[in-house]
Amino acid sequence: MSNTLSYDDVVRTLDDLPSLPVVVMELLNSIDQDDVDISVLAKKVSHDQALTAKTLRLANSSLYGLQVKVTTIQQAITFLGFQTTRNLITAAAITGCFAEGHCPGFDHKAFWRHSIATAACAKVLARQLRFNQDYAFTAGLLHDIGRLVLVSCFPNQYSETIAYREQHDCYLLEAERTVLGVDHVDAGLALAEHWNFSDTMRLAIGGHHDPEAPGAGFLAAIIHVADAIVHALDLAQVQDDLVPPVSTVAWTALGLDEEVYLQLFRETELQYEEISMVLLT
Repeated sequence: MSNTLSYDDVVRTLDDLPSLPVVVMELLNSIDQDDVDISVLAKKVSHDQALTAKTLRLANSSLYGLQVKVTTIQQAITFLGFQTTRNLITAAAITGCFAEGHCPGFDHKAFWRHSIATAACAKVLARQLRFNQDYAFTAGLLHDIGRLVLVSCFPNQYSETIAYREQHDCYLLEAERTVLGVDHVDAGLALAEHWNFSDTMRLAIGGHHDPEAPGAGFLAAIIHVADAIVHALDLAQVQDDLVPPVSTVAWTALGLDEEVYLQLFRETELQYEEISMVLLT
């Protein structure tokens, strides 16, 4: 077994990661602020043509059911609101930011399929619970981002982790802790710090496996349940996927009945198809 890593080892390698477009960094840092000059922002984003194109495809998807076709970032903000547009830009940027790695056994596409499906499910849940859908979508998309950090920074060790998981038929989280000494939650929090994510996002990333922890917050419970639903629906089509244990506390906290869940499953599947067509092609 190779030497295990510490949280500090992870932090030291973060500078080697691809950096997000500057404008996206600004968006992430300001996620809890309302007083951002929107026209300046729209202008900055529109300089990045690939990012703009992807963002507008998302804005025009049936996810938002707009009656008009938006052709500029400024229009997207007008019709969808600033927060939603900001989240779409973030989604478009982050899914294109990490190169497909050199980590044997790690399925980059399956990773994003799972993250996108969790984002879709979290958004659907949030709407049902009258919780901020934009926070839920973004947190769902980012909840496992620590995995990409580990895969990008420590590909060989992560390869051992994947092999260990297969041999012992355990959860990836356990395999990470055993082989690496740190897990994707630690790495996600290190990245959240490094990229200046808002406290809202940090809490959700940090608490999605342990929503019962004191102060984990309601968003962590939503992401936790969304994550489990997506594994159960097998949307990411991962072989031998284990459905993570669901916290009864989180499940009960959402307080939804079976009929509502069946409807939410259908909506999640439809939205997932739509979003992955935009983000993964």
